Amino acid sequence: MIDWPNVTAPGPREPGLKPEELQKSQCVLGFIPVIYYSVLLCVGVPVNVLTAVALSRLASRTKKALYYYLLAVTGSDILSQLFIIFVGFLLETAVFHRDVPSLLLHSVSAAEFAANHASIWSTVPLTVDRYVALCHPLLHRQISYPARARRIIAVVLALSLVSGVPFFWWSDMWRNSHPPTGRDTVLIWTHVTIIYFLPCSIFLVLNSLIIRTLRVRQRQQRSHEESGPKSAPPGRLGKTTAMLLAITSVFSVLWAPRTVVVIYHLYVSSVHRDWRVHLAYDLSNMLAMLNTAVNFFLYCFVSKPFRGAVRDVMLLRGGPLYPRRALRQHQAPNHASISSLYSGNHKRWQGEPTPLSTRRATEPS
Repeated sequence: MIDWPNVTAPGPREPGLKPEELQKSQCVLGFIPVIYYSVLLCVGVPVNVLTAVALSRLASRTKKALYYYLLAVTGSDILSQLFIIFVGFLLETAVFHRDVPSLLLHSVSAAEFAANHASIWSTVPLTVDRYVALCHPLLHRQISYPARARRIIAVVLALSLVSGVPFFWWSDMWRNSHPPTGRDTVLIWTHVTIIYFLPCSIFLVLNSLIIRTLRVRQRQQRSHEESGPKSAPPGRLGKTTAMLLAITSVFSVLWAPRTVVVIYHLYVSSVHRDWRVHLAYDLSNMLAMLNTAVNFFLYCFVSKPFRGAVRDVMLLRGGPLYPRRALRQHQAPNHASISSLYSGNHKRWQGEPTPLSTRRATEPS
């Protein structure tokens, strides 16, 4: 990042290394990464806090598992910004120049990877939930509800925390002058598998199945429109599905460069030796961290209820816990999915009591 030596302290020359292998690459970006990460932190943390508050209101108001999954993604993004950007990039590197106790460096490294894994893998249950909602709506009504969503989120966060422990031994790619060791190879491949190849494979398969299902329904709808009255479920791309596709696509694009650079560092030329790899690594890290701050804008662009919740938070308006209009137009029963809007059950909903009417019926007069 900054044009400082790539080693924390000088040490004896390592045997078996040629002079050119000990040459340290220079960071050509200067102070640009510090400015970038400072702006990203000052914008990203308040925006994610606002997102978390708005999603909390929507979750408590609608009782939909969707908002709990989105809330978990937002909370994990906040942790990533605090541990990776604030502690890792700004404090350790820019302020202290990595001149801190080795135990602290490695402990922070493990925390950074755990937060990173939580941020990425919190999106996987959301993708699975949307797949089940669109492709198996009857099953979704039975298995998707807030209590189960909270348990799934707890398991994902616990596994993310455990998965960060091996990266206590992660090598500093900017400053290590020796070639990657066998342990570095194992950790790097474990890292790129956990943060990119495995989640992207899940996103690709499930999103492809979702799109295929929607296309089949669209063809069915056209055939029913030609043969008689429309009775097939609509095949249009709903806003929730569009938001999911946008989140996973942005993640895949922003994290791809860093994955390529890390593998290139492992097999071709190290970050420590080649200034071009050093530059590519810095830029790819900047792109990857941008992913922690863009979801708010995607939610605002796609979701009208989210925009309304954000407006209420910014105007310090509490709003009713069970707004009559929201329940009548947007809310399904507790264990029902959003895809129920497409299954022809609207008449059945109208006959069911809403939480507000139930509460009024039980209140003493």
